[in-house]
Amino acid sequence: MADIHAHDILKSTQVVIEQALRKLGHQDSMIELLKEPMRVLTVRIPVRMDDGTTTIFTGYRSQHNDAVGPTKGGVRFHPGVTELEVKALSIWMSLKCGIADLPYGGGKGGVICDPRKMSFGELERVSRGYVRAVSQIVGPTKDIPAPDVMTNSQIMAWMLDEYSRIREFDSPGFITGKPIVLGGSKGRETATARGVVIMIEEALALKGIEIKGARIVIQGFGNAGSYLAKFMHEAGARVIGISDVNGALYNEEGLDIPYLLDRRDSFGNVTNLFPQTITNDQLLELDCDVLVPAAIENQITEANAPNIRASIVVEAANGPTTLEATQILTDRGILIVPDVLASAGGVIVSYFEWVQNNQGYYWDENEVDSKLRIMMIRGFKQVYELHQTRNVDMRLAAYMTGVRKMAEAVRYRGWV
Repeated sequence: MADIHAHDILKSTQVVIEQALRKLGHQDSMIELLKEPMRVLTVRIPVRMDDGTTTIFTGYRSQHNDAVGPTKGGVRFHPGVTELEVKALSIWMSLKCGIADLPYGGGKGGVICDPRKMSFGELERVSRGYVRAVSQIVGPTKDIPAPDVMTNSQIMAWMLDEYSRIREFDSPGFITGKPIVLGGSKGRETATARGVVIMIEEALALKGIEIKGARIVIQGFGNAGSYLAKFMHEAGARVIGISDVNGALYNEEGLDIPYLLDRRDSFGNVTNLFPQTITNDQLLELDCDVLVPAAIENQITEANAPNIRASIVVEAANGPTTLEATQILTDRGILIVPDVLASAGGVIVSYFEWVQNNQGYYWDENEVDSKLRIMMIRGFKQVYELHQTRNVDMRLAAYMTGVRKMAEAVRYRGWV
């Protein structure tokens, strides 16, 4: 089932990539090159488990295109990881890097495993095993991993240590999302959410809506969703709905976000503590100013898009809105800030971390946040301007912005 789902994601990504390149005047050969990753490695990782048995895990690393520079992207540990999903996510990373004007192509990795069912020691051995398996194709000038679904700064620290052992020199720029003491950047943990906040501010300003008192609905209460709820609450907005895998909470007057943040568990679950909840489907259709899907793919489809009552949809998750739903929302005058733009904050601050590692000089959090704001606003303005001047929807405008630099680099190198 997961493979069929991933196939849909890859196929819809390729459809928009092709549309974007044709709009930009590129030939079939460019489309043929950029619609697939240039390199995908499948690895088998033997891991000695705590009970003495050996389990063989499968992992992947996809590198979309390195015409602009080294590839960059997270590593996820999840039972649902597939090769097709990793390929699609690496293409999305290329687009994010292009929109933010970073000197990277897109990369993505994953291991099929369930960290929730593994001990600390087993998790460490999987992390180190993955690095050993992919060590020939990664590095600070080749491909730079980062945290993703169910991976964190501790896992990045183990991966950094393993890579340093293999290469026999300390290489902090090999990986981002590290603990601060190992060369991590201040502001990295909150970067995705901060980027989404900046996009919400820009979108609200376009619609003439004040952020103070604006009604926000957030689907998902993990890292991005919970920080986003915190920042929106602090900005004076009313977060009227949030959800996790168990259900959703709704209060027209605004939820008590500090209380919910205090009560959530490490996986972002909090709704199970409340007797009165609504469904995730009901949450998406609430009357609000901004709807933020910050959970998983394919949440807004042609089935529920006609019922969405938000003025603005800001995609903090990867691929939460299908292509059919994008068309319906656009036709209804709902402003979409697409995922490859809205969630670019994470890779932007990962880039800052890599820069700091390379120069050996570290910035304070205010400097990181102000640099992030400049790059996010610049990306938003470019995408919105293209959306207006070329009369295309915001998703296509974002893809056109994201793929333009890579296609130019490919052409200059003489590959196509």
